[in-house]
Amino acid sequence: MGTIELLLLAIGLSMDAFAVSVTNGLYYKKMKIGWTLADGLCFGLFQGAMPTIGFFLGKSFSKYITAFDHIIALVLLGFIGGKMIYESFSHKDGEESSGDSLNFGTLMVQGVATSIDALAVGVSFAALQSVNIVTAALFICCVTFLFSIAGVVIGKKSGTILNTKAELIGGLILVGIGVKIFVEHVFFGG
Repeated sequence: MGTIELLLLAIGLSMDAFAVSVTNGLYYKKMKIGWTLADGLCFGLFQGAMPTIGFFLGKSFSKYITAFDHIIALVLLGFIGGKMIYESFSHKDGEESSGDSLNFGTLMVQGVATSIDALAVGVSFAALQSVNIVTAALFICCVTFLFSIAGVVIGKKSGTILNTKAELIGGLILVGIGVKIFVEHVFFGG
């Protein structure tokens, strides 16, 4: 696999993490630089680790992994997004959302949910003799890290414009990503 192909793959894998990072920036309006970096690091590490795990699991387990990865992503992202949507309607007019700060547990769930498809990519890497998994994983990790940080910054800038609707929009985005992963897998064999 060449550098261009690996870059395109890394960008493709980082898009879900980017979208969730935008949502984090929208929802957690007071997110400080430390949590912004933690967001990027979490998504980057999960996106880099999952192909590595998939690579070592190899083809023998691929049918078991791909059989339910889309359901896990749908449930995790649907739960987090649904909670945000519910909270957006439970606030009185003019009342600020409860999105004061991101917590470790939420970030970990988001990291797992957005990187499950990277596990399947790792399984496909095992079939390719020409893939150096260490190089590929580091490349995917770095690209996702950068995209995730950019996502938080974009979300924070948009959040001031969208104000009270940010929580609703963020929840809809998360649910939408979960549904997208599920539909791609079920109907398009992704």
